Amino acid sequence: MLTAVQPVGSLSEDIVWIDLFEPTREEDSYVEQLLDISVPTRDELKDIEPSSRLYTEKNGLFMTGSVVWKADSEEPELTDVAFILAGGRLLTVRYAEPRSFRLFTAALGRTAQAHHTGASLLAHLIETIVDRTAEILEGAVTRVDRLSIDIFRDREKRRPPKFLEGKLADIAGCHRLVGKVRDSLGSLSRVLSFLMNAPAIAAESELHSLCGTVARDVATLSEHAAFVAGNIAFLLDASLGLINVEQNAIIKIFSIASVVFLPPTLVASVYGMNFRMMPELDWTFGYPWALLAMLVSALVPFYFFRWKGWL
Repeated sequence: MLTAVQPVGSLSEDIVWIDLFEPTREEDSYVEQLLDISVPTRDELKDIEPSSRLYTEKNGLFMTGSVVWKADSEEPELTDVAFILAGGRLLTVRYAEPRSFRLFTAALGRTAQAHHTGASLLAHLIETIVDRTAEILEGAVTRVDRLSIDIFRDREKRRPPKFLEGKLADIAGCHRLVGKVRDSLGSLSRVLSFLMNAPAIAAESELHSLCGTVARDVATLSEHAAFVAGNIAFLLDASLGLINVEQNAIIKIFSIASVVFLPPTLVASVYGMNFRMMPELDWTFGYPWALLAMLVSALVPFYFFRWKGWL
């Protein structure tokens, strides 16, 4: 990040990338005077209209893309980053620190002697962002595969209580992450389409070819992300279905138990009546007979249900 201690107009020709990370208003004004452009504010980066995210103003080419960050946490987010080509230099404005920027900076350190322009830096920076997005998507695919194994594991093994309900939270986390990836890829696709028509890119066949390759990668990743989103939706439906099956099985057990114990209850009710003229009151074997009748009346429906396959 540039600081305001340098006098305006002293920007060296060797400086081709200015990265404003959480800039103050004074730093914005300083860079605006250096490059003779208007630096977008945090609120302006949040605009979703295409005309506010992709436009040309004076000598600057302004593009705003959404980048996934905090992907390894429980709450991944999108952060809007401004990419500006002005005076042969690249200016980036961001209010978060996605890992792709650290990866790109580290890669630049290994090729410090190479000649870079603002356009080439931008093309390679977007390539790094797309590569990092692909890694995030691969991680999401691994999580979805693991969830699928857990949800559809051998049903002979008894699941812990509330097991499937706990998996719903994991499915929601995967859905949130893949949703952020899809939004980011859609944003990057629009940035690349706009960038490929920029004179600074169109004039250099190598950069134009690189942008075309990255744009095709973005399209492929978008298709793959849509496929993964479909798998997540399937896992959600399957989990809810299995939860319903387990709940129905519990209801079935209670229903069958009530039917099985209904005949013994009837027998006990009959012989529990205290009418004076009941012949069984003086019967010596009345009590064993009542117990046997209740047992038989319970076993008959039980084995009937077993025979029907309802148990």
